[in-house]
Amino acid sequence: MNELKLIKKAIKGNKKCLQELLILHSDQLYRTAYVYVRNREDALDVVQETSYKAFLSISQLKNEHFFLTWLTRILINCAFDVLRKSKKEIPIDNLIEREFDRGVTGAERLDLLEAINQLNEKYKNAIILFYFQDLPISDVAKIMNIPENTVKTYLSRGKERLKKMLGGMNHNGEKLISKSI
Repeated sequence: MNELKLIKKAIKGNKKCLQELLILHSDQLYRTAYVYVRNREDALDVVQETSYKAFLSISQLKNEHFFLTWLTRILINCAFDVLRKSKKEIPIDNLIEREFDRGVTGAERLDLLEAINQLNEKYKNAIILFYFQDLPISDVAKIMNIPENTVKTYLSRGKERLKKMLGGMNHNGEKLISKSI
């Protein structure tokens, strides 16, 4: 069945259709949750809580075209709730290899995740949504509730900070490595 039809039926109260939609987007939801909370158990908790809240409030979704935006916003809020509640350090042993950067060594992958985690919240959100969720800038703007040009600014500044943190630029701003982030 067409995803848009599933969304319309879910809004009207068909829980089976919402379940199908959640299954359809489960990998993307898990990956996003993992980038925020940085361990498997908490990421699964975030996805579960997101699903629960989606079931409770699907009837409030006004425009079916914004389903994924709406769901991602719920997920981000749930992830922040988990982070606020836990306030814990995550052992390096708990980090798992990610599919999004197969060409990167384990140390580089760990450095990238650590650097992203250290970014200012607004830059971190923009980078995760754009690069890890592959959302267009317009969707990132809707989720973050900011103008598109602000998203572009956050992405640019976030990448600059990541390059500096990861040794991609020296103190004069000259590029030291050829890899692009």
